[in-house]
Amino acid sequence: MTQRRARRRPPYALMAILALGAVLYGWVLWTGSWGNTYYTAAVKSMSSSFTNFLFGSFDPAGVVTMDKPPLALWPQVISRWIFGYHSWSVLLPQVVEGVAAIFLLHRTVRMWAGENAALIAALVFTLTPITVATTRTNNTDTMLVLTLIAAAYTFTRAMKTLDPRARTKWLLFTASLLGFGFLAKMFAAWMVAPAFFAAYLAGSTAQWRRKVLDLAGASAVLLASSLWWVAVVDLWPGKKPYIGGSTDGTALDLVLGYNGLGRLLGSESNNSGGGPGGPGGASFGGSTGAGRMFDVAVGGQISWLLPLALIALVVAAVLGVRRLRRATPGEAAPVVGVVAAVVGCGWPAGHGVCCVMRLALCDFVGAYRYRRGREVGGAGEAAADA
Repeated sequence: MTQRRARRRPPYALMAILALGAVLYGWVLWTGSWGNTYYTAAVKSMSSSFTNFLFGSFDPAGVVTMDKPPLALWPQVISRWIFGYHSWSVLLPQVVEGVAAIFLLHRTVRMWAGENAALIAALVFTLTPITVATTRTNNTDTMLVLTLIAAAYTFTRAMKTLDPRARTKWLLFTASLLGFGFLAKMFAAWMVAPAFFAAYLAGSTAQWRRKVLDLAGASAVLLASSLWWVAVVDLWPGKKPYIGGSTDGTALDLVLGYNGLGRLLGSESNNSGGGPGGPGGASFGGSTGAGRMFDVAVGGQISWLLPLALIALVVAAVLGVRRLRRATPGEAAPVVGVVAAVVGCGWPAGHGVCCVMRLALCDFVGAYRYRRGREVGGAGEAAADA
């Protein structure tokens, strides 16, 4: 009887965390808030015609688009079609996406760190103030976080499976999800790609030839799923709106300039298009470099988790190097953390705080895993992976 109750506790705990997230994120639905009015206005315009929906038009006449691809707003437009144009119907998809991200994070962490660590990671993610704040608006960050956590889930499945065909399938799913994230916030979604690629090379049980072929296929899927919208917009034969945030009205310029390489290299500036909710001037998060995580714009949002993350990252990296030759597929996670640390702290990806938040959670799980291994030995660690 006691064992049955013990087995029931994790599902009940997860349901409680999901309910807590739904309440915290959904509280805004009863406040009458319209979220980011820039995107809210775009949602109304996009719901008026197919071309406005496809291009992400900011105005009903289809003169200019938003300064980002429209994927993050498509669920909001669909919600508007179903429920009508209300403040709660615009923000409802954000709440659903936020709760889905909690669930997927739990499932991802559980596969390589056990149930207890997964519940803690889900709870910390749910209660992190910046998570609540971004999910209560209709900014593009919530969709970005959801697609990246989903990509982490499918990538973990690829690393854990021993079936070559299934491994390739999950890796291609990962690449497609990163592409969806690109259509929400462009290169911010690609920030984790180097970490995934490095982890696959270092931790996958496949032969090297198969690894190279898998990553080549994943690269092709990543490019196709990321750039199809850019190709459709720039090759569209008929009348189309001017692409907000670009200098020549093309989506490719948006990718290579203001919203793409400009943010990665710290030189972003928006000289045309957009509106009060999109363009942000010279820099969204301060000067580039590792110190950006501690400046006035970002420090108060997430830096309180970074000391723990740094300690866990060092421990996980040391243990990963020591056990690299006899590591199982699921033990490549420290590699993800090491590369993600370089990517997250070294490159300025606009609202990169969400990436650092996930890094902190992963590194916390690494610390938990290390402690667990020291307490119960190799058998206990293998049980945690099961």
